[in-house]
Amino acid sequence: MKKLGVIGGLGPLATACFIEMTTMMTDAKCDQEHIPMAISSLPETPDRTRFILGISSDDPYPLLLKSGQFVKEMGAEQIVIPCNTAQYFHNRLEEELQIPVIHLIRETAKYLQKNGIEKVGIMATDGTIQTGLYQKELLAHGIESVVPDAKGQEGVMHIIYQNVKAGLPPEMPKFNGIADRLKAEGAQVVILGCTELSVIKRDKHIGSGFIDAMQVMAKEAILRCGGKIKIGYENLIS
Repeated sequence: MKKLGVIGGLGPLATACFIEMTTMMTDAKCDQEHIPMAISSLPETPDRTRFILGISSDDPYPLLLKSGQFVKEMGAEQIVIPCNTAQYFHNRLEEELQIPVIHLIRETAKYLQKNGIEKVGIMATDGTIQTGLYQKELLAHGIESVVPDAKGQEGVMHIIYQNVKAGLPPEMPKFNGIADRLKAEGAQVVILGCTELSVIKRDKHIGSGFIDAMQVMAKEAILRCGGKIKIGYENLIS
């Protein structure tokens, strides 16, 4: 099998969730049938959203590249970044590292298109939303998107930063209210477009009408590295 490199720590819980998710999704009867991974977890990497929006001049790219170089030295042949906002740096990293970097936003758009979805809601960080990372990819795949209003987006950021990243339980009434409003605007599916939101899906029953972008990335990583997908993970839309 090919070795998977993980540029992690963005945040640490999201990276741990990705590793667990990939392990659980792999059809393996013994340790040796799981895909090998080289993992770099640098939680000191500056906040991606603050830099992208110009709130901070502390550039996360040097540490993203450092992680990438580390996993490359460890023999990685495919790379993932368990952070939606960090996809902003995708092309630059892939070009400099000269290793395929799985673009979880693009893979999510492709998956939704394949499954006939025409309109989606997006729950993600301010950095991801304001740079249009999802909106552009979805549009390129013929999919309309809707994002939370200002109050709703503030709520998403609160859940990500003041709940999950802070190690506190997510405020589910707030989460459910934002998702319900997106669905009321016609979203057939709501994208969990932040890896901290993936943690919520793992730990809580959030119901139907969601797709976890990190789960799409995990499935793609397993297949690219030569692993098999466990029965039950054919459909990633809840």
